Amino acid sequence: MVADLFTVRNRFIVFDFGFQSSDRYTCKMSEVLQSIRKVFKQKFNEQPLVIKAPGRINLIGEHTDYNEGFVLPAAIDRYIYFAISKSKTDRCNVYSLDMNEGVSFSIFDLNPGETWVNYLMGVLDGFERAGKPIHGVDCVFGGDIPAGAGLSSSAALCSGFAYGLNQLFDCGLNRVQLAKIAQYSEHEFVGLQCGIMDQYASLFGQKDNALLLDCRSLTHEAIPIKIPGYSFLLIDTKVKHNLASTEYNARRNACEQGVAGILAKYSDVRSLRDVTHSMLAEFKNDLAADTFVKCLYVVEEIRRTQQAVAHLKKKEWVQFGKLLFQTHWGLSQAYEVSCPELDFLVSMAEAETDSVIGARMMGGGFGGCTINLVKVEKLESFQRKVFDQYVATFKKEPDFYLVNLVDGVGGGT
Repeated sequence: MVADLFTVRNRFIVFDFGFQSSDRYTCKMSEVLQSIRKVFKQKFNEQPLVIKAPGRINLIGEHTDYNEGFVLPAAIDRYIYFAISKSKTDRCNVYSLDMNEGVSFSIFDLNPGETWVNYLMGVLDGFERAGKPIHGVDCVFGGDIPAGAGLSSSAALCSGFAYGLNQLFDCGLNRVQLAKIAQYSEHEFVGLQCGIMDQYASLFGQKDNALLLDCRSLTHEAIPIKIPGYSFLLIDTKVKHNLASTEYNARRNACEQGVAGILAKYSDVRSLRDVTHSMLAEFKNDLAADTFVKCLYVVEEIRRTQQAVAHLKKKEWVQFGKLLFQTHWGLSQAYEVSCPELDFLVSMAEAETDSVIGARMMGGGFGGCTINLVKVEKLESFQRKVFDQYVATFKKEPDFYLVNLVDGVGGGT
């Protein structure tokens, strides 16, 4: 997808069968901020507003957001940073530090094209449609959200830019409204049929918490995530996905077709959120086989997400982890959005019973990362084993990211 353009030239992820210290990571991100401020000063000679927008992980609840179900995302300490100020004209002058590329356009000429600027134009158009017309801006942005890894760099871009515009022009929009504008940019303006989870998580994230998000009411419950002795390890397959592809959109269409068929008997059904396992079973012979299987996965995943939260609240970590494995194989075998690399990594994790209590593919699918709950003392040995076997099998090197749960979009430092 277009978000893949946000390649981080200097990755800042240290791979030596270990991980960078938090001090080292903070130092590197300080360098990013310094670079953004320096470039902004050189190009615009103004004092900018500085914003940081995090990427996100999703613990469980995959492909349920556009079915008005439940999801369990969290903001993570991988960011896109913005330096932004008013341009005092109708023109937006934007420079991507990671792409080493700048664009300039008028707010009166917001026409989708083929580059990353579509996302920013979509946000501007969203403000206009919300009755909050704004003027031009000068902006420099860059960050360290790995491209194509399923960590929602595009949502961070849209959410951070929307937050900055809201602050600069004193629009008075709340975070739900900003999430809707950010989603509008991706869903309507760019044309990616995404739900609202990614934008919501980037804006509402809470340190050391995941968010049980009700995608119908757009309300959430903060769920503390402190699993003693375990860390969240992301393993990047280095397989680049394209969520705007027909494969992703076909899954959404299958869900809509299933709901349309069920409506013939249950007129109060609005989405698969309203469908139980027994209700769906009544239509097994009426729906196309593939449509039925796709809908069954979503119905089960909505229920699985609620069960996962119950286990977390009771500190039943092993039971929680088992649900992650179940979600992966549902995504792989029923929803058919996995790939050989993702299945390989989850199979490896499932076999490491003394090291890993849960793992699954994360994101829309067809590539990206797996998320793994790994014992802290086993991190290095597990990483080494995965690296060796993955390279031997696929002839390419995976990347590894340890992540922490952080607050949502806000001022940079």
